[in-house]
Order: sequence, then structure tokens, then C-alpha cells
Amino acid sequence: MGKLLFTGASGFLGNNIKPLLQDEYEMVHTLGLSEDDDVRINLASSVPELDTRYDLVLHACGKAHTEPRTEAERKSFYDVNYQGTVNLCAALEKAGVPKSLIFISTVAVYGCESGEMITENHPLNGNTPYAESKKMAEAYLTGWCAQHNVILSIIRPSLIAGVNAPGNLGAMVRGIKTGRYLSINHGKAKKSVLMAEDIARLIPKLAEVGGIYNVCDSHNPTFGELEHLISAQLGKKAPVSIPYWFANCLALCGNLLGSKAPINSLKLKKITESLTFSNEKARKALNWEPLDVLHNYKI
Repeated sequence: MGKLLFTGASGFLGNNIKPLLQDEYEMVHTLGLSEDDDVRINLASSVPELDTRYDLVLHACGKAHTEPRTEAERKSFYDVNYQGTVNLCAALEKAGVPKSLIFISTVAVYGCESGEMITENHPLNGNTPYAESKKMAEAYLTGWCAQHNVILSIIRPSLIAGVNAPGNLGAMVRGIKTGRYLSINHGKAKKSVLMAEDIARLIPKLAEVGGIYNVCDSHNPTFGELEHLISAQLGKKAPVSIPYWFANCLALCGNLLGSKAPINSLKLKKITESLTFSNEKARKALNWEPLDVLHNYKI
């Protein structure tokens, strides 16, 4: 199915989908910071020299899952997510532009802490360095791809599930494994989740059609369902559930203790309020049915 350039392939997503892509494409080259990458370079600061014209570029290189504490850490989001995208496009212009480019963005661009079945039409209100840098990259790619007649797909995944998942899902796994995880209000809040391999399943159609899509499971599991799934796989008892009022007391104390506290009011809000996204546009336009996370997620 042609030649594919995969940026950020040494990260969590790459580790979960690279073998699937290698089965589908005649050539898969990776670009990133790892010694295993075919093109080893820091996109944030350099324009790579590419000696191949690729049919498809999967741009997953990015910075996420950290809270910036200094101005330098804030700037690094823009360096990696935005300037890295600009540098990649400069390299593609020299090597020959691809037929299609798929950009891994994020639902964080909407800036929502809670909500139900949020669609692609929601305003892009995200104001964190992560969200803003992804919005800037989306805007740049929209203009660049139009100028060079490249089919552009922007996908906005929700929480991604897969082996060695980072972020909140990884924190849940580690907490349950060590016995330091408490369920709050029986984990009633729902969250949109996506199996990592669904991104690999979507790529062929995205490369043909283009567009902007939320991508997530249709079920939107509760925290409680995820907690029980992970506990069962670890051979652990389901986490103890504490009432909301008690969790709120802990969160208020956490506000005073600062970043080292296990919970604060912002984290409590994320854990106890539902945040789900609509995948209807992707399902219809791409003829796609997502994998059921509760039946497919293996930690």
C-alpha cells in the first residue's frame, strides 16, 4: 500500500500500532529521537533531510501528559507540537509532498473538563500549552495541505488504551497495582476511550477521504468499569470506593499542598464528571466501527 513515514513511532502509540502498519505498507520509515528510528532527529529544532518521497505521512510526534511548571516547559509544547510540524512540512517540500497526511491531534483542543457527546463543531476553547500548540499545528497543516494539494486528516483521540498506556489510564493501572488507588463515588463518571490499534485500522480510509474526526469507543465506559477490568487482569480486588464528600475534603487539602498531592480539586473534577465525545462523524464518513475497549484492552 505504498510508502509510509511515521513520526513519533517510538512512543506509546507507535509501540502499539507500528507492527500493524508494517504488515500493511510496503515500506514504513520512522522519524524521531530513538536510536531505532530510521531518521533520527529532533523535529522541534531541526528540519530533517529526507531521501524518499512518501505516499502517506502519519504525524504522531508530540509532547503531552505533563503539567508545565516553568516557562521553558511551557515553551517545549510549542517547540515540539507546532514548530516540529512546521519543520516536518519543510522537509516534505524538499523530498516531495505526500498524497496524504494524517495528524494525531487531541480532544484537549475543545478545552472541556466535562460534557456529553461533544462533536467536532464544538469551539476550540483549549487554552493549555498542550491544547494551544495542537490547535496551532492543526491550523498550519490545514493551510499547508491546501496549498500543496495534500489530503489532510486530523483525528482527535480521546483517552487512548493500549499496552503501557500513559496519562490517566496509566496512573490508574499503577495505582491499582500498588494498592494506592481509591475509587470515588463508585466510579460513576463516563469517559471516552479509544483502543490504540483503532488508529491503525482507520489509516487506509483516512488517507483516501481526509477530514477532522473525534475518534473513540462507542460505549464510553465508566471509571468503575475500567477499575474492575484492570483489577481483574492484575488479580487484585476492586478498589475501595470513598464517598464524594470525603474525596472533596482530600482535594481541598491537596490544593494547599501543591503539585505533590495525589489529588486536588481539578483532578477530582476530572475523575467525577463525565467527559464523552461523539464518534458519529467518523463512523459514518469512514465506515468504521470502533473496538469495544472493555473487551479488547489488555494492560
